[in-house]
Amino acid sequence: MSTTYDRAPAASVSLGDQSPGFRGRILAHKNGGVALRLRELGFVAGTAVSVLRRGPLGGPFEVELRGYRICLRRNDIAAIDVEPLMS
Repeated sequence: MSTTYDRAPAASVSLGDQSPGFRGRILAHKNGGVALRLRELGFVAGTAVSVLRRGPLGGPFEVELRGYRICLRRNDIAAIDVEPLMS
C-alpha cells in the first residue's frame, strides 16, 4: 500500500533568517529558555506567522500572528523553526 501526498513536506527554516513578506507556519522552538515565553505570546506549533519588517543591521523583527503584531529581538526569533507557506 502506498501513500500519496499532495505536496512534499517542506524543510524547516529559522524565522530569524527570513525577509519581510515571508509567511510560514510555526513548527518548533530551539531554545528552551525562551520557548516558554514565546508559547505564552502565541508562538505555538501550527500557528501562521508573517514577517512584516526587519530593523537595520538585522535588528528587531516585527511579525504578525493571531491577529496582532509584535517585535522580537533577532536571537529570540531565530529560535523559532517554521515551514514556509505558499501564497
